[in-house]
Amino acid sequence: MPESIYKPIEFIGLPEPAHGALAAAKTHRKVMEARRSLRFFSTRKVERELIEELILIAGTAPSGAHKQPWTFVAISDSEKKREIRIAAEAEERHFYDSAAGEEWLRDLRPLGTDWEKPFLEDAPWLVAVFRQSTAPDGSKHYYTQESLGISCGFLIAAIHQIGLVTLTHTPSPMNFLSGILERPTNEKPFLLLPIGYPADGATVPDLKRKNLEQIAVFF
Repeated sequence: MPESIYKPIEFIGLPEPAHGALAAAKTHRKVMEARRSLRFFSTRKVERELIEELILIAGTAPSGAHKQPWTFVAISDSEKKREIRIAAEAEERHFYDSAAGEEWLRDLRPLGTDWEKPFLEDAPWLVAVFRQSTAPDGSKHYYTQESLGISCGFLIAAIHQIGLVTLTHTPSPMNFLSGILERPTNEKPFLLLPIGYPADGATVPDLKRKNLEQIAVFF
């Protein structure tokens, strides 16, 4: 390849490290322990600027060779949301009726989920996250699955941090999103996130998370 296509990257110093790191970590953990996936959304308006800031936060995630292989499609249009709900529920109905095994359905039963997804219309915003298999110009991307996973983690944490709620929705397959949202062939749907405020009286499962000894090993 011609040498001219490579753009040199300048390196800069890091900000001074924050003091009180342990206290900050404990505070942040308590905030994140309150995070739950929510299926009951208020129709209360969420400003577009908030969604823009959340997407910009997601875009700060690390990625393979800094290729940033993601596209975030934000949808507030009611007709588009309706179209997405209809298509998603068709896939979900097939999943619950025949695709999911009995063990999977048994594990889901305590959460009370089913094929109906009204939150796809109730939430003021849907953000569909697409993974770019290659760049728009055809050049390679690297570690796209891992990069998208990290970016979505940033996004979900930020949504909770500012007082909004979301749900990680992954109807399978999700190819209908590519058609409805007119995405190019180099982009594949990765995740669908309804974003908004909780509905009045909304409840979430009282989940217990694994303790440190169950999720970590130290040497």
